[in-house]
Amino acid sequence: MLPRIWDPFQEMEEMMSSLPALRNAQQMQKAFVPAMDVYEDKNNVVVETPLAGIRPEDVEVSVEKGVLTVQGSSSKEHEVDEKNYYRKEVRSGSFFRQVALPTQVKEDKVVAEFENGVLKITCPKASPTVSKKIEVKVVKKDKK
Repeated sequence: MLPRIWDPFQEMEEMMSSLPALRNAQQMQKAFVPAMDVYEDKNNVVVETPLAGIRPEDVEVSVEKGVLTVQGSSSKEHEVDEKNYYRKEVRSGSFFRQVALPTQVKEDKVVAEFENGVLKITCPKASPTVSKKIEVKVVKKDKK
């Protein structure tokens, strides 16, 4: 059997998990924040986020008051703790991400598609509202 190679990061994780203030660190590690790209074209605001290994039915997408929310969960059904991991970085657990959209969108027309591990959300832009100039009238009161 080969001797185990010293991993300073693993040692640091073990030390941090023993601190009383970080006893819930394992719970925090089970949640993650997915990365997002937000861009726009002529007609849409598009948001893309890589969610490899996550089933589309485990993802919820909503838009309310100009804020896009993506949330869900991923789980490993047959997690084996008996493996002798040197490093375990593939995440499972819940995820949550909100991003303010850069312009008004038609919230009832938003479409989400999942392809090759990437969630693509297309938000059609709303027609810009035209501001109306309001004339201020001067009212004079009669002096008595």
